[in-house]
Amino acid sequence: MQYIPNILFILVLIAGIGYFTKNVRKVIRNIRLGKDIDRSDNKGERFKNMARSALGQSKMVRRPVAGILHIVVYLGFIIINIEVLEIIIDGIFGTHRIFAFLGGLYDFLIGAFEVLAFLVFIGVVLFWIRRNVIKLKRFWNPEMKGWPKNDGNLILYFEMVLMTLFLVMNAADLQLQALGADHYVKAGAYPVSQYLLPLLDGMSETALILLERTCWWLHIVGILVFLNYLYFSKHLHILLAFPNTYYGDLNPKGELDNLEAVTKEVQLMMDPSADPFAAPADDQQEGEPEKFGASDVADLNWVQLLNAYTCTECGRCTSECPANQTGKKLSPRKIMMDTRDRLKEVGDNIDKNGSFVDDGKQLLNDYITPEELWACTSCNACVETCPVSINPLSIIIDMRRYLVMEQSAAPSDLNNMMTNIENNGAPWPFNQMDRLNWSDE
Repeated sequence: MQYIPNILFILVLIAGIGYFTKNVRKVIRNIRLGKDIDRSDNKGERFKNMARSALGQSKMVRRPVAGILHIVVYLGFIIINIEVLEIIIDGIFGTHRIFAFLGGLYDFLIGAFEVLAFLVFIGVVLFWIRRNVIKLKRFWNPEMKGWPKNDGNLILYFEMVLMTLFLVMNAADLQLQALGADHYVKAGAYPVSQYLLPLLDGMSETALILLERTCWWLHIVGILVFLNYLYFSKHLHILLAFPNTYYGDLNPKGELDNLEAVTKEVQLMMDPSADPFAAPADDQQEGEPEKFGASDVADLNWVQLLNAYTCTECGRCTSECPANQTGKKLSPRKIMMDTRDRLKEVGDNIDKNGSFVDDGKQLLNDYITPEELWACTSCNACVETCPVSINPLSIIIDMRRYLVMEQSAAPSDLNNMMTNIENNGAPWPFNQMDRLNWSDE
């Protein structure tokens, strides 16, 4: 009978980690649906970008209040969960505070964890107030209704509960140490939970043990639930921010890539010795020619799909977008949210059918409208401000390419400009012979 808690703990641990692993494999599978792109260059610069942006939070502190709070919550939550290692060992082997032999170092660690837990709790409360009391505008855009709004609050409640459980568990443990209860060795410093002791006055040793064990179980099970909740939440960025910043685009912000197929066509046109009727060597094989641009998630590259999963819906991109500020429908945050939603829909389709079965939907029109795409000024403000190197503009450009090159659906002003360039060698409707007439005046 004495081993039943240990066996139960091992089963819960295996179930939690197993389900998390299953979902992580789905995320990787979905990201790999994108086209291949080589991001293996400049490894040193990529590691620097990851260290600055993901680990150092360099872009977060550009908005000091939110940035400092985020650093406290993020680092505090991660560091506190170092204690999970001790909890896992204790749970498997039936020990209690197995690292207590570290003496003074253990006292320091537990004390530091408690201070961080308190700071995380305060930070999370302030985040909740910013969202729900102050109601910052970027958290109340149209795309933030329903699940996105609830998801943002749920994660805050999760963290409040986990930090509370941690501190109450320690307070009960401290009281049991003072009572000399069997199995509760005197170890650790408790600079925060000691102030909870008046709430425990009068409780029997049995009641304190029940409280401590209940908080212990709820804390570890809560962490496993939190871990698995990430798959369904925008907070997957906790894990994906690191690879996303590593694989970010290192080219200058204003530099757009050229479509290889179009480049080959232009080179063929510029080569006087080329046979215009001869198909290129790589087109000799049977099959449909490659689509220009993107109309669905499978037309995007895998880094763009990784971007979509990494988006935390903070709204900094949308708040900096000049098109959005002037009342246009475009929201760079919505572009990323829509891409992720469509990617998840495609992934669910694959899970259900074994392979993707055409569902009559696509990212263009069903999720993102041409009006949103053409509202973009390509200014790169969204790319520059994103804390984790997400590039909404690259998706917008690829989808506009599809509209222009596959559907000939460019806006009339753009069609007029391209016609003028073709006929007059300039965007303006003047004959080349008349282009300098203004100088006569």
